[in-house]
Amino acid sequence: MLQAFYIITLPLVLLAIDYYILQGLHAAFRKRPFTRKRWFAIIYWFSSIFLITIMMLSIYGNLSVGARGAFLFLFFITLLFKIFYALFIIIDDIRRAIKRIIKRRQKRLEPTQPTSDDWFFEEIPRSDFLMKAGILAGAVPLYLLKHNMSKGIYDYQVKNVKLYLPNLPKAFDGLRVGQISDIHSGSFHSVHNMRGGVDLLMQQKADMIFFTGDLVNSRTEEVNRVVDVFKKVRAPLGVYSILGNHDYGDYGNWPTPAAKEKNMQDMYQAHKNLGWDLLIDEHRRIKIDGQELGVLGIGNWGELSRFPKYGKMEKAVAGTDDLPVKLLLSHDPSHWRAEVIPKYPQIDVMFSGHTHGMQFGVRTDDFQWSPIEYVYQEWAGLYREKHQQIYVNVGYGFLGYPGRIGILPEITIFELKAATDPNYKA
Repeated sequence: MLQAFYIITLPLVLLAIDYYILQGLHAAFRKRPFTRKRWFAIIYWFSSIFLITIMMLSIYGNLSVGARGAFLFLFFITLLFKIFYALFIIIDDIRRAIKRIIKRRQKRLEPTQPTSDDWFFEEIPRSDFLMKAGILAGAVPLYLLKHNMSKGIYDYQVKNVKLYLPNLPKAFDGLRVGQISDIHSGSFHSVHNMRGGVDLLMQQKADMIFFTGDLVNSRTEEVNRVVDVFKKVRAPLGVYSILGNHDYGDYGNWPTPAAKEKNMQDMYQAHKNLGWDLLIDEHRRIKIDGQELGVLGIGNWGELSRFPKYGKMEKAVAGTDDLPVKLLLSHDPSHWRAEVIPKYPQIDVMFSGHTHGMQFGVRTDDFQWSPIEYVYQEWAGLYREKHQQIYVNVGYGFLGYPGRIGILPEITIFELKAATDPNYKA
């Protein structure tokens, strides 16, 4: 019911804002009245309806992640201009209202002048200065976004996270686990600049590293140009990897089923060439001083219908009942609420990627927002539901549009801590 309310109400509100913006454009170009021409109205309202439509389809429709991210980005940067411009129109409306009030008082002080109840509707032109200043104010943040968009691609950020686990064996207390996700090899323009992130990851001295899927965009051959870069990702207890939705070749055009199958076999080999232990619905026992914990990995499993459900949790958890801690690698965070929480309470922490944080938004230590939160409940950082946790890494690479704004590429370093630690807060 609430979703239906938004589907009806939100487009109407956005159309009302666009009508308000149009009045400001009429005033800004009063001396060049092309904004009142029929052709301008057709283009303006077609663009408005198109942007609203793609926004609604991105939130409620069945689009790929790349298309969804690109469309939402286009909608929100356009909305950013409108918000800045609308602020100037509001200021001008306040100015005009004050001017009308002053005029009415002047009429009351001049009894010889006839009074009229139509004073409020008296025409007071909009300020040319405010209307044109509003256009400039709206354009400035768009220019800054465009100017800085590509810089964010290689601005790798290290996120340090403490993971408190009630049943953590003493031998693993303080263990450092690294995570990267969503490399998307085919998107990168500069292999040289990619190395900076790998070097930064290696500087963290992680004991174990996870890669949570999407090594490529659509074809395994994309990874060939970056093998030498990511072969350097090493850890004493191993590097464990899984497949993401882009790693199966489902987004490529293949002449025959055999060609697609070869691409899949090449993907398996690519992980071997990198020296990574690819987990496909299976687990590994990590041992330190005779104590163990489990690292489980499954194929892609997405709740949304457009993403495949290749993963088989029942196979991954088989034979792990005796392990006190189970760490699950699963690419799509929607898997956590859809299957892990209701069916597999023995999973302590799930590590995911997939969302990219839409590569657009705001992320600080105390606040985060991105349009992708209207699609995924868990989209960046650490979340907890009773005794279970999930961490969503916003990705190493990029997809859809070639940039990142506010949501920068991430290298996560976890420190495993026993829940008995005095700093732990349930």
